Amino acid sequence: MLRIYNTLTRKVEEFTPSQVGVVRAYFCGPTPYDHLHLGHARAFVSFDFIRRYLILKGYNVFYVQNITDIDDKIIRKAGELGVQWFEVAEKYTKEYLELLEKLKIAVDLHPKVTEHIEDIVRFVEKLIEKGHAYVAPSGSVYFDITTYSDYGRLSGRVGREEWRQEEEFLLEKRNPFDFALWKAAKPGEPFWNSPWGPGRPGWHIECSVMSSKYLGDTIDIHGGGQDLIFPHHENERAQSEAYFGKSPWVRYWIHIGPLTVVGEKMSKSLGNIVRLTDAVKRWGPEVIRLWIFSSHYRKPLDYSEESLEQFQVSYKRIVNLYEMLRRLIKERPVEHRLSDAEISTWVKVSQTWEEFIDSLDNDMNTPKALAALNKLVSLAYSEIMTYDKSSLAFKALSTLELMDRVLGVLPPREEIAKTSDEVEELVKLIVEVRSRLRARKMYEESDWIRAELSKLGIRLADTKDGTRWFIERDRK
Repeated sequence: MLRIYNTLTRKVEEFTPSQVGVVRAYFCGPTPYDHLHLGHARAFVSFDFIRRYLILKGYNVFYVQNITDIDDKIIRKAGELGVQWFEVAEKYTKEYLELLEKLKIAVDLHPKVTEHIEDIVRFVEKLIEKGHAYVAPSGSVYFDITTYSDYGRLSGRVGREEWRQEEEFLLEKRNPFDFALWKAAKPGEPFWNSPWGPGRPGWHIECSVMSSKYLGDTIDIHGGGQDLIFPHHENERAQSEAYFGKSPWVRYWIHIGPLTVVGEKMSKSLGNIVRLTDAVKRWGPEVIRLWIFSSHYRKPLDYSEESLEQFQVSYKRIVNLYEMLRRLIKERPVEHRLSDAEISTWVKVSQTWEEFIDSLDNDMNTPKALAALNKLVSLAYSEIMTYDKSSLAFKALSTLELMDRVLGVLPPREEIAKTSDEVEELVKLIVEVRSRLRARKMYEESDWIRAELSKLGIRLADTKDGTRWFIERDRK
């Protein structure tokens, strides 16, 4: 049974969705006004591990991630660049979607705010009808927090002084902690018509509307960065439970820890960002995924080039093993018998899978799961490649591929297999020539061949049963 930490209860709880076998998940997406940075990747990839693991456990996951394509930041950026606001949104939305694909993150639906204005207006109208919201003289609409008795529980803010919103305090609000559902239009800003006059949605209302439109009035998992707990998620919870008249609206609130640089959160305001496009180009998406997997999703992850360099080495070791196991299975005949020592190795491989699953069941403890993966890799290099048995290689390969259904770093099988038969035969011929030179004790020449092949990305491994080779892949 998967156990997951629920921010609302501050406890690790057994995960039980509202409908057997189905998980409705929503994760707060980007405001496309600038380039994504590595901190965004930390959040999106961490939630992707959760989504993948739920699928591996047999759940049918419907995953929605919004795009806030109208916002103050987008309007300001358009003014700075001298372009239309929608040009800014379209440019950075395109970048976001391309990076998501490179990072192997699959999202079922990406609803945009501007395509759901009518839904938002209807949602706000009902909140007004139920007495939870009011129209100000300007035409803006605010949620009255005093009408919702459970406000502050998600964030742990219990006093009204702690409820003050980050948005500008306006005298037209009844209370300084009320928040905008609909913002009256300002001169020169984009707007849509509403019963209260021209304007645009507030920040928080969009997620309540779009999540409930596609996932229903009960959401199993709502996720986001820890910086969104207040005010964003606190406000979402208040307006949604007030709208539906039921609690809980979200069964499990899951929040991802920040990406830090020397202990400080990575953010544009601090100027310590690493642009995601640059990181993907330099390290490769698979290395970034492996690095993020090394840290528990609720803990801060500190960025350093040295750490990513280490995971680049680890990644190559995993991929090289993947290719070696596939080649061993292809080249070796099927066995009908294993020795006691080989059976022991088989059992050890099974144990790494059990450790992997147990770790993820315990609040997605990816560092421990990664330790199980590393144990499998070491076991394969030290024992399985030595025994040279196709059945053991198949056991290790299938286990590695199962683990990768969560991790998502292995190249597609067809990419591994694309080495042509002609190239394979040529390499085999060169390896045979080198073996004959070694048999004649012509070690200088055989070492030269090995070194030259290595320059071409072809690694040789001399074993008691002969020389094996594999393609060393640089996945940048």
